Amino acid sequence: MTSQTWNAENYRQHAGFVAVLGSPLLDLLGPVDGQDILDLGCGDGVLTEQIQARGARVVGADGSPEMVAATMAKGIPAEVADGHALPFERRFDAVFSNAALHWMTRPDDVLRSVARALRPGGRFVAEMGGAGNVAAEIVALHVAAAEFGLDARALHPWYFPSPAEQKDRLEAAGFTVRSIDLIPRPTPLPTGMLNWLRTFAGPWTEHLPADRREPFLERVEGMLAPALRDGRGHWTADYVRLRFEAVLV
Repeated sequence: MTSQTWNAENYRQHAGFVAVLGSPLLDLLGPVDGQDILDLGCGDGVLTEQIQARGARVVGADGSPEMVAATMAKGIPAEVADGHALPFERRFDAVFSNAALHWMTRPDDVLRSVARALRPGGRFVAEMGGAGNVAAEIVALHVAAAEFGLDARALHPWYFPSPAEQKDRLEAAGFTVRSIDLIPRPTPLPTGMLNWLRTFAGPWTEHLPADRREPFLERVEGMLAPALRDGRGHWTADYVRLRFEAVLV
């Protein structure tokens, strides 16, 4: 069993770019004035706040109590919830999700849960990691896991589907897909790869003794340097995003 622990302040410092790069998803969501919107995987509420500012009645949902607290501190209703089994039924005009679905490794359960939360004709607008996302990082994590005596396959915490796979799953859950695109997006890491790993690689390090965690991350960073660090020491993650809009039939 793997888990990821989130710290709102660390996330803001080392992964604040996630919300910034998610802004085009707000355009895909479109006008929301007077609508009921669920932000699934709301994180610290940066995009949730923007949805609210556009006139929506928005609710945030996240598996992390700390992230929910950070969202609520912005004056936004939010609750701790598991995306695989959301506690809502026919409540929302749209479900919005940025950079969260790839952490939910039972995708069919998630899509059925989202469908239950939507009213008929409701929209599901989301962006997540897609096929090929952080490919170099995954390889390095698997290699380091083997070196440190970990079972990499058991620890792997992400689901990065292709457009065809996600489209099939959406249709099976009762959605009509309006658009679905795989978007290569090399992403500069303002605070470096080691801080990216500290922020996102918790499922890999939680099974190591405390004094072995930093050496593990440093080993991963060292393997990635030839591919992802330029001559000036700047790091770029090999992000590939899957963005879609679907409508509940």
